[in-house]
Amino acid sequence: MQKFITHVGTAVPLERSDVNTDDIIPARFLKSIRRTGFGEHLFANWRYTGGGRELNPEFVLNKPEYKDASILVSNDNFGCGSSREHAPWALREYGFVCIIASSFADIFYNNCFNSNILPIVLASSEVGELLGSIAPGPVKLSVDLPAQTVTTSDGREYRFEIDAFHKYVAMEGLDNVSWSLSHMEDILAYEDSRRQEAPWLFP
Repeated sequence: MQKFITHVGTAVPLERSDVNTDDIIPARFLKSIRRTGFGEHLFANWRYTGGGRELNPEFVLNKPEYKDASILVSNDNFGCGSSREHAPWALREYGFVCIIASSFADIFYNNCFNSNILPIVLASSEVGELLGSIAPGPVKLSVDLPAQTVTTSDGREYRFEIDAFHKYVAMEGLDNVSWSLSHMEDILAYEDSRRQEAPWLFP
């Protein structure tokens, strides 16, 4: 995975609360356990009309000014519902590297770090300010993970909290597997000590 240090990108406003994982990637598209192939189905029930592939011009992601957006700003309880990992996979493949909301569902929040997405929690009032500033048209936001700040193009700065472990793995580009493998020497040392203590466990 890519390391997340700083990112400057266009922000897109999704002014909805309780966006669940079936909204993000509808269950009918969950036909693979690979991480690819889901970006085109992101928000499919909202992006397309009539059950087909005709773009809904009213949905914000289909507006040309937000075509290359890489930061998604939404409201409370983003990613609620089922624990499907396909939801962050779809968001990442579409091009989002950062999601800003006033709260996230716990499982979705943790899945984001395994999918190379930085989820940022800001106060509801701060999210409201951001949504108000980016809804009229595209605005660039600057995200600085070491400094834990989000800065608007007109210089307004918002500070966010993140626990030390999540900050570390995001900055190092580690998912759960690669983080575990980074401790391989400790794992092998433990296995060796257990082999000495209980050889019957190692036929």
